[in-house]
This record gives sequence, C-alpha cells and structure tokens, in this order.
Amino acid sequence: MQQVAGAPVQVPRMKFGNVEISRMVIGVNPLYGFSHYNNNFSRTMAEWYTQERVCEVLHRANAYGINAFNYVTWKRSPEDWARFVAEGGTMHLIAQVAAPDDVAALVRDLKPLAVHRQGEVVDIAYREGKMDTVREWCKQVRDMGVMVGVGTHKPEVIALVEEQGWDVDFYAGCVYNRTRTAEEWKKVLGGEILEMPREIYLQSDPARMYAVMRQTKKPCFAFKILAAGRVEDQAIAGAFRTAFQSIKANDGVFVGMFPRYKDEVKENAEIVHRILAGA
Repeated sequence: MQQVAGAPVQVPRMKFGNVEISRMVIGVNPLYGFSHYNNNFSRTMAEWYTQERVCEVLHRANAYGINAFNYVTWKRSPEDWARFVAEGGTMHLIAQVAAPDDVAALVRDLKPLAVHRQGEVVDIAYREGKMDTVREWCKQVRDMGVMVGVGTHKPEVIALVEEQGWDVDFYAGCVYNRTRTAEEWKKVLGGEILEMPREIYLQSDPARMYAVMRQTKKPCFAFKILAAGRVEDQAIAGAFRTAFQSIKANDGVFVGMFPRYKDEVKENAEIVHRILAGA
C-alpha cells in the first residue's frame, strides 16, 4: 500500500480533553485478527496484518489526518506501537483495557491520552450486578492522571452511569448490542436463536445507542458503525452519514480497517470529510 506524506483530504477534528483529535479514530480489532465474523476471517486478518502492515496502515491513517488510535494490549501490539513511533508516527492513544490488563503499566509505559474499561468487561459486570467494580476501576484510573471512560455494547449501561453521576470523561458505545444473553436473544427473535449468537447484528439497534449518546454532554465514541463489515459496500457511506447525523458535534467514531482488497483508509477518510465538511 502506498504511503502518502500528506493527503489532500483530512478528517475533521473535535476537542477531546486538552487536545484536538480526528472525529474518526482508527480501530484496533482487524489489526490483531478480531473480525467479529468467523474464525477463518479472523485468521485471514491476523495473517495479513504483519507488523510492517500494521505500521503502514497507521502511517497512512496519519496522512489523512487520523491522529487517534483505539489501542489495546494484545500479543504483539506493544512492539508494533514502538516501531510505529520509532518510524516517526504520532497518534493519541485511546486505549481499551481488558480484564487481565495492567492499567497502571499501560499508563506508565505508553502515556495514553485516555483509557476506558473494555465493553465486554463492563457488560459482564452489568449482567452480574457488579457495576460497583467498574466504578471503582474508574476511580483508580482517575488517580493515574488520564482521561477515563466506560465502554459498553448496551445503551442502558451509559444511562445507568449517567444517572448515578460517575466521575468519567467519555463513553465508547457499540451501536449493535451484541452481548445480549441467550434468553434476551430468544425474546428479541420470537423464541428463535441464531448460530453464533454473540455476533448477531440487528438493524434496529444503532438508533437506541445513538439516542443515549445524544442525551449525555460527555464525548462519546460510537463503534462497529459498519456492523463489523456486514454493511454492504453501497451502504457504507450511508452508515457513516447516519452515525454522524445521530451523534453530537463533540462525538467521534472508532472504525477498524482491513485494506487488503481496497484502500479503506482513503475511502473512509474521504467519506467522513465529505459528510463533515458538508460537501
């Protein structure tokens, strides 16, 4: 993939904390083989995304004005990030933190702009009635001097955190509620259950997440706005438009990219620029 020193199209920015970041943040899942589709596609992503290609795509994102990365610590990711920085790359890290991750070490070593508790972890806590553990985690991160957020796939989680007045700076919300329980899916699907129930994407879900994002003044990041690649090519621009028309001016999106077959970085940057510039 050809790198560009400075592309003619730049993704517009928003204020986030004390800096300005691109309203489209590059997502992490494809870089490490999380396709949220099936095992074969996940393996294809992981095999294609060598360290060289990870860095190449991050540099290309830089060229289009994308200056923020939804980093996660996973296998080779610290080494990939170190190489990108050594090559002159710069990104603000908005890191998601999974259950086994050492957040203190992450903050010390990588100095992220912000961190948020991963949605999978939060949703399990919500289901088990243990949201107090997430709140305590947020308090601990606050003491580390970085922006702190809550990730989730459930609009009701953001509503709860808002109602209880947690000391957090932002939210990351999947617009598709893919962490429903089997019983919840049966209720939604009239008693039926589909194969791979953790990867069901309902077209009616995004409006619910967008609605709760609009109700908070805090910045929100919508993710999986393309339904983990399920949105067909001719509908991609429409999904981006729906996202940006449905969220606030101080909100952004996390978008994963897998430019093996087409230049998704350029295509997505041009779509977002066209929408936000009003062209």
